[in-house]
Amino acid sequence: MATVLRALLQQRHLQTVSSFNREYDRLARHVDPELVGCGPKKAQFYRWLAGDLSGLPYPHHCRILQAMFPEWSIGELFDQHSERIGAPAHRISGPESRAGIDAEQHQVAGVEAVYLSRMDFLRALPPQELFRDVQRIDMAGLSLNLLCQQCSDTDILALVRAGTHIRCLFLDPDGVHIRHRESEEGHAAGVLRSLTDLNIRTLAGIRARLPGEAAGSISIRIYDAPVRYNITLVDSGICVVQPYLPTARGVDSPTFVARRSDRRGLFDTFAEVFETMWMNAQDGVSG
Repeated sequence: MATVLRALLQQRHLQTVSSFNREYDRLARHVDPELVGCGPKKAQFYRWLAGDLSGLPYPHHCRILQAMFPEWSIGELFDQHSERIGAPAHRISGPESRAGIDAEQHQVAGVEAVYLSRMDFLRALPPQELFRDVQRIDMAGLSLNLLCQQCSDTDILALVRAGTHIRCLFLDPDGVHIRHRESEEGHAAGVLRSLTDLNIRTLAGIRARLPGEAAGSISIRIYDAPVRYNITLVDSGICVVQPYLPTARGVDSPTFVARRSDRRGLFDTFAEVFETMWMNAQDGVSG
């Protein structure tokens, strides 16, 4: 048998200790910053999932679990289960309440956080935390500064050496639409072109330093089309997306964080957008 906690984590694609502890740290920054890095060790985590416990977890773990699943009591999370998990039955009084819960889930469409700007997002979740212990990063947008400017060469090399695969889709620095975007943001001609070209060449340089098959872990493509969204997909489970607003720089745009679930949501929409853009793009640089 397994616990309710395990089923809930599977629904959110958080059933590995690394993905769970990333979410643990994200919540800890809001609940109590001193708890960042205090998530369960591997053996302890899998005991939680199996229900191999003599009592409930330590109080600081319970605080984070309560923030992660506010609709469940700690005792309920560690109950055994043998069927698909929904909302706790005793919290739903009838069809009207169930309809309200379903409507709410549809309204948020997997969105779990909204930030007024990219800077607010970066303060809450730096890329080093977002990308820690991940297997895949897919990005599309303009210059992709979240990776290329916010992460050092050493950070990116460490990701790839740990097994991360990265796909980056840049707006073509020699295309028509990057000039349109420069005009829209009020930049002098060539500003965004130079930044994007620098980021592409920097990432290509990092790839060139990787041996053999490891170099294939970084893929670079370009596209020339109106830039509408900055999309970051992490481990087929988390989506960070920003719209490109008229006259506003990307750093000043609202940032939405969505998580994949068993319902279709924003994650699925933007994952499909990314794949379509990727298939229609062309190789960025060779080597």
